[in-house]
Amino acid sequence: MPLHAWTSARYVVPLPQGHRFPIEKYARLRDRILAEGLVESAHMHEPERVAHIDLLAVHHADYVERLSGGRLSAAEERRLGFPWSPDLVERSLRAVGATCEAVECALGAGVAINLAGGTHHAFPAHGEGFCVFNDVAVAVRHQLDKGGVRRVAIVDLDVHQGNGTNAIFTHDARVFTFSMHGRKNYPFHKVPGSLDIELDDGTGDHEYLERLGEALPNVLAIASPDLVVYLAGADPHEGDRLGRLALTFDGLARRDHLVLRAAREVGIPVAITIAGGYGHDIDTTIEVHCRTARAAREYC
Repeated sequence: MPLHAWTSARYVVPLPQGHRFPIEKYARLRDRILAEGLVESAHMHEPERVAHIDLLAVHHADYVERLSGGRLSAAEERRLGFPWSPDLVERSLRAVGATCEAVECALGAGVAINLAGGTHHAFPAHGEGFCVFNDVAVAVRHQLDKGGVRRVAIVDLDVHQGNGTNAIFTHDARVFTFSMHGRKNYPFHKVPGSLDIELDDGTGDHEYLERLGEALPNVLAIASPDLVVYLAGADPHEGDRLGRLALTFDGLARRDHLVLRAAREVGIPVAITIAGGYGHDIDTTIEVHCRTARAAREYC
């Protein structure tokens, strides 16, 4: 089957000169994936806004209303990392919608990818760390509530721990949250998940892949999921400004194959979000994300 992808790249957020969030990567990634033929143009979808009722199943109504209406305090904007704008609201709603649609597709097709998302630092009542709403939590909660799945494993391989996701699902036994992340990296107050593996600065391919390879079978055995949602962050790459790990392009591609193979060999669908990536050279981040899409195509 062909790989289906979702892009919210045309919803651009205006950011101050020198802002470290690489908003331009999304359009460049979409264009490169289309140019390489990894996804056919007919299968590159633009998402609808997430349904308001689904957003409110995770996020507090007061937060959603104040964010939507531009009524966040200066302190809340600093914590979020973005200046407020109507474009920020629109993009955020579309990116969450994209993950919801990719999850729905993956349940039928086996694999699907949102070329954004993975905003795992968003909590029910606030955003932080460039994460406005928690797209993965919204998509997972929607499927659980409607009976699309019974159990879900979230495999979070962004270099930063998904503190918001862990907080949202702390008391939900249907969701297993697994993260491998930098021990000394953001967030500095981590929220325990079902399984956290903390990595020292400078961890490279060999140790990373060995620990991931040991953990994945146990994660799938314990979680017994009907769905895996995979946050395939590019920020463990050795060229990332914020990552502090030392994985190579080859190591990250092998990571993607480990996750996809482990799930697909036993028939578990996988929905992918690309999560973070802050390369000194933006082309290195785009290359990591492209390799994730190449791997995804092999497992459709």
